[in-house]
Amino acid sequence: MSIRVVVADDQELVRAGFAMILGAQPDIDVVAEAADGLEAVAAVLEHRPDVLLLDIRMPRMDGIEAVRIVCGQTDTRVVMLTTFDQDDYVFEALSAGASGFLLKDVRRDDLAHAVRVAAAGEALLAPSVTRRLIDDVVRRKPRPTPAADLDVLTAREREALVLLGRGLSNAEIAAEMAVSAHTVKTYVSNVLSKLHLRDRAQAAITAYERGLIVPGSP
Repeated sequence: MSIRVVVADDQELVRAGFAMILGAQPDIDVVAEAADGLEAVAAVLEHRPDVLLLDIRMPRMDGIEAVRIVCGQTDTRVVMLTTFDQDDYVFEALSAGASGFLLKDVRRDDLAHAVRVAAAGEALLAPSVTRRLIDDVVRRKPRPTPAADLDVLTAREREALVLLGRGLSNAEIAAEMAVSAHTVKTYVSNVLSKLHLRDRAQAAITAYERGLIVPGSP
């Protein structure tokens, strides 16, 4: 079954280019395009795609408000489109439910891979730029103390949460914790369920916001 995608960007050439690249993939079907946030939300509600590629900066309704609505009302996974040097709102978008973000100069193979990753329920947290961005935003906030809600996690689940916050893949977490990949999947699933988190992106943010990771630490 094809992965259904909506592409939303106010720049027509960018939007058309992404749609053309994704539409050429045998397992991806671009079901709609949108030129602003309102159109993006309407397209998602109409077509119920698996993934929404959503620009952060758009007219009428920005990407942050759009992602709140989409993630609040549907199961569509949202991948934000941005430029790292200019956008200060990526962290807010991830907190609102986005599964990750891509730079607009992404290579075509990486674009298709990102859509597949998001559709599979994973988060785009591996690139070092994501870690740098979260570090930068969280560094501006006062150092929190671990919240009481983390008490619902076992010691190993809390350890897994820290590693999620560092952007590690399941295989890397398994190596760090000296357990099987299947066990890691169980830990991750328990973390998401117990803390009522949508995906790994929100788990990573939670690790920072709860003070489990010091911004800038290895």
